[in-house]
Amino acid sequence: MGNRQGALEGLVNFKKAFAGKRIWISGHTGFKGSWLTAWLVELGAEIAGYSLAPKGPLFRQLGLARRIQHQEGDIRDLARLRKSIRNFRPDYVFHLAAQPIVRRSYMQPCETFEVNTLGTVYILDVLRGVKHPCAAVIVTTDKVYDNRGTKRRFRERDPLGGADPYSASKAAGEIIIASYRNSFFKNHPVRIASARAGNVIGGGDWAEDRIFPDCIRALTDGRPISVRNPLATRPWQHVLEPIAGYLHLGASLSKSRKLSGAYNFGPASAGNRTVEDLVREILQNWPGCWKKVRDIGAPYEAALLQLDNSLAKKELGWSPIWNFRETVHQAVFWYQSVEQWGKNPLDITTQQIRSYAADANKWRAH
Repeated sequence: MGNRQGALEGLVNFKKAFAGKRIWISGHTGFKGSWLTAWLVELGAEIAGYSLAPKGPLFRQLGLARRIQHQEGDIRDLARLRKSIRNFRPDYVFHLAAQPIVRRSYMQPCETFEVNTLGTVYILDVLRGVKHPCAAVIVTTDKVYDNRGTKRRFRERDPLGGADPYSASKAAGEIIIASYRNSFFKNHPVRIASARAGNVIGGGDWAEDRIFPDCIRALTDGRPISVRNPLATRPWQHVLEPIAGYLHLGASLSKSRKLSGAYNFGPASAGNRTVEDLVREILQNWPGCWKKVRDIGAPYEAALLQLDNSLAKKELGWSPIWNFRETVHQAVFWYQSVEQWGKNPLDITTQQIRSYAADANKWRAH
């Protein structure tokens, strides 16, 4: 392993927090949702998932449908959503269902706003009617901030905004969460908070218009990697980093009301790298080449984005574990193991979850 950039100093005992608990997850068939579900299964939780049919192969590769209560449904179907949550009576809710692709939001703005904004309203309104204790983590994105391209790292109290439909829909979702929290959840058995993270990489992501899957597709096909914006800077992190943050936040919510309403979960400062840096590091693990391409008429995307994690560290004891080099190595290794060497995807996923947890616990011991 490479040198780690931080430590989960106050790491919750996830096994103690989630084993035997009833956990309801929206968007459990997606990339992040599949990793979260796999980790919670590993911890011994009882899980109900509510999502559209899987678009990528990861959920099926991990065989999760037979290990949980798997329900296919649209987050915009309020009646079905309410029935799903009420019947399951969860101890925890993790809301991940979203339209997550920036470029797709330009082609499908109405769907993006409906899913990301109205879907959040529906989740919160259903939770408003829950009468038993429950901790709910509503996942948004690091792109909720009014990004003027400055070099300062965004903090949770910074102004929200969005120059594209995706970012705007998620920023609107944050305003909705704050509104519901202040209006309905002050003295309520359900405790809610939002989690802001993005630009995650890891095994099993085949989404369109994401640089890491694009790189893997090109390398698998023996093609040069096409790079549109090599100087764009993003807070790259392994998918397990924010998921650990979500679990930490959920467990903390279940024990205390003295928490802020929103938390950033980003990499350490060294993880803020350009797209070119990411591609070059990928090629250190999987030999190939890349080329810069012009993307005439490409929609606007912010060139610089950095998060400040200090609130999550102070109030939750969370910090990122894997550095940039380790993050890329672990992500590439998953694809090589499955796509090149024919390894079982569930075995590799479980192995990486355990490796990450072991590294976090080593830091905790120090």
